[in-house]
Amino acid sequence: MSDKNPYILGTDQKELDRLRIQHKTWKVEAQKSWDTAKFKSGDIILDLGCGPGYCSVELARIVGSTGKVIGVDQSLDFINYLQYKKNKHNLNIEPLLSTFDNLKIEPNSIDGIYCRWALAWVPNPKEIVTKLYKFLKPKGKIVIHEYYYWTSHRTEPERAGLKKAIDASLQSFRDSNCEIDIGKYLHRWFHDLNMNISSTHLMPKLAVPKSNNWEWLKTFYKSYFPRLVEMNYLTNEEMEKAFYDFYELEQLKYTTLWCPLMIEIIAVK
Repeated sequence: MSDKNPYILGTDQKELDRLRIQHKTWKVEAQKSWDTAKFKSGDIILDLGCGPGYCSVELARIVGSTGKVIGVDQSLDFINYLQYKKNKHNLNIEPLLSTFDNLKIEPNSIDGIYCRWALAWVPNPKEIVTKLYKFLKPKGKIVIHEYYYWTSHRTEPERAGLKKAIDASLQSFRDSNCEIDIGKYLHRWFHDLNMNISSTHLMPKLAVPKSNNWEWLKTFYKSYFPRLVEMNYLTNEEMEKAFYDFYELEQLKYTTLWCPLMIEIIAVK
């Protein structure tokens, strides 16, 4: 994709704000995974698909002045933002503009890799995982957070208009050349690479109105449903009905929203 539209949700200020909410929603899980993987001062960490670098900044504080975080993304807008954050906070971060296919890093040079929502958006994820394996030092660790079962995404009570838009989102993913539920393949791929899976578990989240989890999905709907109209997966009327249903559910104190199911895998070379 061109940098004008390198991601399905764009790279503008609206998306920066959405990603900030997303990072806040998943911050505890990210930090716990880095602790489990024993990322530490002096490490060289690769943040694959770093986006604007919210995780890169936190990882840089872990590795300190003797370590380094390499933040890789294909969006010039995001890399420029990461450069700004690096300079502002005087952090040891190397922002790197690159696609995963063209990424060039010395073999056996990386202590750890963090990858969140990156493999689901490339057409050759297994090839990328093999490449990441080569970058790792012996005993190096990779932490991956990806979708395992996006179909789990639903509300209770259910509303027909919102369900139609959620189903249309999933269909748009399935019609692409990527695999949204990439997490279900990772165990096999790490087995094929003779990597040891040191930790793995599912990461369910249940949202209730006004919670961080709820706001995360709300920002996704507000950004992606209009794109579904542009791509002819929804009509304007269907989108408006979806938002009407969502805001109606938001007023009910007993509404629950099951977030798309995620998986965490930590593997050791």
